[in-house]
Amino acid sequence: MLKFISFGSGSCGNCYYLSNGQDALLIDSGVGIKRLKRYFREYGVNASEIAGILITHDHADHIKAAGYVSAEYNLKVYSTQLVNEAMHHGYYTIRKVDPDHEVLVEKNTPFCLKSFTITAFSIPHDSAENVGYFIEWEGESFCIMTDVGGVTDNVKHYIGKSKHLVIEANYDAQMLADGPYPEYLKKRISSGTGHMCNTQTADVLAECFHENLKSVWLCHLSAENNHPVLAAKTVEMKLRSYGIIAGVDFNLNVLRRESPTGPWEL
Repeated sequence: MLKFISFGSGSCGNCYYLSNGQDALLIDSGVGIKRLKRYFREYGVNASEIAGILITHDHADHIKAAGYVSAEYNLKVYSTQLVNEAMHHGYYTIRKVDPDHEVLVEKNTPFCLKSFTITAFSIPHDSAENVGYFIEWEGESFCIMTDVGGVTDNVKHYIGKSKHLVIEANYDAQMLADGPYPEYLKKRISSGTGHMCNTQTADVLAECFHENLKSVWLCHLSAENNHPVLAAKTVEMKLRSYGIIAGVDFNLNVLRRESPTGPWEL
């Protein structure tokens, strides 16, 4: 059985936890070390079971605590070459990851981390590089794709392989258009290397939905340009038009931005 917890899923900090009861993973490290320690205590997380930290990309809300968390718990940090270099040279992390804790991963090449088999794959975003992670364990498959600029063949392919999926639904297009952001920022968010809106997420889930997809979590919602109820309703209504019913054919949840959500036993 897998256990999944989101310790934060928004522009203030992203960090996700996946455990099979023996080994565990952290995905991204954008939640501060003090908060993370508190969450570990509250949720009974045994840090000694964590096999490593998987980094999706080099933006602050995904990496700012990586150096501290890696040092505190003696954890390896897994990232692609481009992300690793950006973490070294960027200003998003006050404490850099120790070189002895760095492990480079190749996209589209599965690797084993304790009892998990993991594949990194490209996701469009305006960072040095951005990857999703497809994680397998004893017939279960868990996939996370956050900060998704747009729908690609990779996005479709890994939705089609996943039993459990975390996918971005960052903004509502009308809220963004009518909102207070300056025009350059609106264009950046809605570009093909920015973020994915509710309707894009709904459309790709409807197109790629399959009978083995059991759990979907909507992640990385904007505080200014989205709302959890709106994001969920957009996805629910689109899938319902295809005869796919949330709560019956699959479980749909929305991850909170600044506090933990879960745990779920999968």
